Amino acid sequence: MPYVKTRDGTDIYVKDWGSGRPVVLIHGWPLSSDSWDPQMMALADAGFRVIAYDRRGFGRSSQPWSGYDYDSLTDDLADVLKATGAESDVSLVGFSMGGGEVARYMSRHDGRGVTSAGLISSVVPYMLKTDDNPDGTPEEKLQEIGDGIKKDRPAFFQSFFKDFFGEGYLTSPVSSATIDWAWRLAMQAGLKPTLACAESFGHTDFRPDLAAFRVPTLVLHGTSDKTVPIDAAGRAAAAGIANSQLVEYDGAPHGLFATEGDRLTQDLLTFLR
Repeated sequence: MPYVKTRDGTDIYVKDWGSGRPVVLIHGWPLSSDSWDPQMMALADAGFRVIAYDRRGFGRSSQPWSGYDYDSLTDDLADVLKATGAESDVSLVGFSMGGGEVARYMSRHDGRGVTSAGLISSVVPYMLKTDDNPDGTPEEKLQEIGDGIKKDRPAFFQSFFKDFFGEGYLTSPVSSATIDWAWRLAMQAGLKPTLACAESFGHTDFRPDLAAFRVPTLVLHGTSDKTVPIDAAGRAAAAGIANSQLVEYDGAPHGLFATEGDRLTQDLLTFLR
């Protein structure tokens, strides 16, 4: 069953590996579920059933014109859980934008069936800088994302992934091939979904959702994350979620699934066990 049809008729591509207690991995923007492959293999080898899917508009999923707000995206998650039968004793783990679906599922769907959660380099609780969120990202910086994509999307993402993976002038924690691979995943997405999701993750306030986390929650974040800075994200999320555990990756950038892949996998396994 590689595709799930959501309540509004959108086809969502799903990967379902292994057997055992289910773990659902939700990918970041502007990637696809393939970004989770090393962690999927490790978790499946360790005795978990691991499910990952391409967000609507990205990867191999269909690209409807609408439905890129977090309520709709979270309903897609609920439909994937129902279609795969992973509605009980499930762990939800979201990377970057994917953390928003985890948070909104906990509130909008009352965390149905979830026994633990993970937020990895997540946008939760609120990216936008406001008077009551002074550590957030200024509106003009978020606007630059949309402007850059509209002007020259391929060139924008070539530059974007350098900060994403912490590439410097002399050193890089990942190979140039990894950056090229991420660029290709990004270019699989539609222009409309790419822009609409950037608007959603940059402007959705998840602070009201934090109280809905009533399960053990692992928060992992790099201290040198330039894409989603830790103060307004990982540290704020851990402070607002009861029964949460914050693990800071000193000096690490945003793309932990690649730059700190082995450590991330081990931390996930330790937490899930």
